[in-house]
Amino acid sequence: MARVMKISAVCAVALTVLCAAFGWTASAITAGTFAYHLLMRLAVGYTFDITLNNRVDYRHEWFRPRGFEQGLYDWLRVGRWKNNMPTFDPEAFDRHKHSWGEIAQAMCQAELVHEVIVILSFVPVAASIWLGATAVFLITSILAAMYDMMFVIMQRYNRPRVMKIVERLSQRV
Repeated sequence: MARVMKISAVCAVALTVLCAAFGWTASAITAGTFAYHLLMRLAVGYTFDITLNNRVDYRHEWFRPRGFEQGLYDWLRVGRWKNNMPTFDPEAFDRHKHSWGEIAQAMCQAELVHEVIVILSFVPVAASIWLGATAVFLITSILAAMYDMMFVIMQRYNRPRVMKIVERLSQRV
């Protein structure tokens, strides 16, 4: 997945430059917005990797399940689609290479990454000040934010089960 995202980002930047060079404004804006979303995701992920290195305190209040969450997950049928979601770095969640505590930390970092991406997905709306088409920028930002919220939901859905395993294993020691 990482390779696909990197190649897609480079292609989107090249397409933006090409469209702008030929004066195809609408296409350049579309490709540029797509490039922004890909590059921003990569930048946020790598920033968190460098600064936190999957060492997030999974016991922090922010990561505790809220009372309404299970009902929301049932309504969204998360259990049906969560296994079909792509993973940028599957190795970070590999139980043969990491302890369950380390996996919980990686899950928390992934949640934080996607929460920041949700917020930054709305930055392109500011471009509508100069370029117009506010509705287009708003719709693409909402769709991008919804996509990343699926990853936040997936992490929050899975974490309680992982935490039960962590607790069970810590009681054995």
